[in-house]
Amino acid sequence: MIYVNGQRPAIFLDKDGTLVPDLPFNVDPSLITLNKNVVEGLQLLKRFGFLFVVVSNQPGIAHGYFTEQELMPAFERVEELLAEHSIFLSGFYYCPHHPFGRVQGFATECECRKPKAGLFHKAGNDLNIDLSASWMIGDILHDIEAGHAAGCKSVLINNGNETEWILNKERQPDYIAADLLDAATSIINHNWVCVTSN
Repeated sequence: MIYVNGQRPAIFLDKDGTLVPDLPFNVDPSLITLNKNVVEGLQLLKRFGFLFVVVSNQPGIAHGYFTEQELMPAFERVEELLAEHSIFLSGFYYCPHHPFGRVQGFATECECRKPKAGLFHKAGNDLNIDLSASWMIGDILHDIEAGHAAGCKSVLINNGNETEWILNKERQPDYIAADLLDAATSIINHNWVCVTSN
């Protein structure tokens, strides 16, 4: 992996539906498990020097279903499950907002809710990430659009969670994968072609 100006490439990962099963508004750590082939996919990407950063919409905070404090144990459980396989996250960035929420301070339009790219830019600045060399992996087209808005390439895991399939230039995945291992393999193959063709 080639680093430019000390910046590193990252894999941005959606949480619910991508890393773990999508249980709507769940913050109970005991219900959190990893999706099939998540470990294998991340282990492959780890060997090529990518950072791992979670970027997640958490509108349950704006709707009053749980608090930011109650969200933290759920994230910590994901960290624990990955750490059991020596996979470590460099950051967890989430959007607590929703324009139709009911909790004051969170019921608002924002720049961090995917498909906008605010979470990516925040992580990029905090962690010195080369966004142009990074990838977004998600399970709905809002993830794809957000990744592209940040200057990343994007992979859609087609697990049935995307139901609308409203496609345009910004929402067209660079690759459609069956699971995270398939996504990781496509990313490595793409990067290898780019490096060897220069």
